[in-house]
Amino acid sequence: MSQSPLGPTGDGPSATAAAARPASRAGRNLPMAIAVGLGLGVVIVATLLFFRPGFVVIIAAAVAASVWELRITLASRGITLAWVPVAVGSIATIVLAWPYGHAAQAAGIALTALACMAWRFRGGADGYLTDVGVSVFLAVYLGLFASAATLMVAAPDGSARVLTFLIVVVCSDTGGYASGVFFGKHPIAPTISPKKSWEGFAGSVAVAMTGGALSVGLLLHAPWWQGLLLGIVLAVTATGGDLAESLMKRDLGVKDMGTLLPGHGGIMDRLDSLLPSAVVCWMLLAVFVPVTG
Repeated sequence: MSQSPLGPTGDGPSATAAAARPASRAGRNLPMAIAVGLGLGVVIVATLLFFRPGFVVIIAAAVAASVWELRITLASRGITLAWVPVAVGSIATIVLAWPYGHAAQAAGIALTALACMAWRFRGGADGYLTDVGVSVFLAVYLGLFASAATLMVAAPDGSARVLTFLIVVVCSDTGGYASGVFFGKHPIAPTISPKKSWEGFAGSVAVAMTGGALSVGLLLHAPWWQGLLLGIVLAVTATGGDLAESLMKRDLGVKDMGTLLPGHGGIMDRLDSLLPSAVVCWMLLAVFVPVTG
């Protein structure tokens, strides 16, 4: 029997609830998402301009919140996250990467992995490998990847480097979102993320290239063509990061990793494109604009 999209009769409580929800072709509360995104952007930019170490605090807080969200989500699927070692180890890796660089990254992840193995002893053999494997993966995904942003901001021109990174990734996300909503017809990977289209990816690349050329040229005073390359590469890594998290959510059978950010889902749902892109951006900028001083 066919039904009205508003409910069995087209009115009543179902219709009222449907009318109360903001409509969006992207399937989310767009005004709320924009407001939250702008608010976070203002805080981050102000921190970068006036107190760079504060940006490391923001990164660490976001990672800690992600670990807390994932602890709950994974527990509902029968996976026990070694959340204390992952949270403490990731935060230590992120913070200590400022004064100690790669040594802090290597020691931080290695010690976190050892702590995860020991933490899980009390749970016995059942599910040990899965629990430890997921815990160590998240230590790398959250702690190690995020520490690349610390390496960027710790440079003498760290504010410009991180602003360039954020501008390009935001341009990629925004360009892909807008192009996908209005022109998307051909899915990139329909079994992973049906709404992500080749048209959206084209918009992501085009806008990221524009943002990259402008930010690299104006903020880092490097050749504009390097910004174009940065935009192309980060559009690929940002899209790949989004697809990877979509696979994680499908594997777990959840729509969002959490609910801490209204209009966005969980913290992890906002970090998916940023984390892998931070690693690649740090490497490219280290080549394009070597750190001096």
